[in-house]
Amino acid sequence: MHEKRAYSRTVIKIAVTCTTDGGASVVGVTRDISVGGVLIDGTDIPAFGTRVTLDFNAAELRGLKVPGIVRWTKPDGFGVQFQLLGARETHGLALLISKAK
Repeated sequence: MHEKRAYSRTVIKIAVTCTTDGGASVVGVTRDISVGGVLIDGTDIPAFGTRVTLDFNAAELRGLKVPGIVRWTKPDGFGVQFQLLGARETHGLALLISKAK
């Protein structure tokens, strides 16, 4: 089977809070992450297409808000594709991923 992802994923467990454009908060734990997106385990699942702002509980991303959009859902989690990232967010994600490998 051909892998369609543009970026390789790294397994990592980090608490994350997702805030929707409507102001609702969804708390979960990452399962894996790449510079392109993240898989989040949780029970409260935002709808497909929901824009979210991610706040990761990780030193590398402390104080940074990472924009994303929900690209798929299933009963126990959802996938978020990162949207336009600034240099600080990209650098923080790269550090986080390199430390997890």
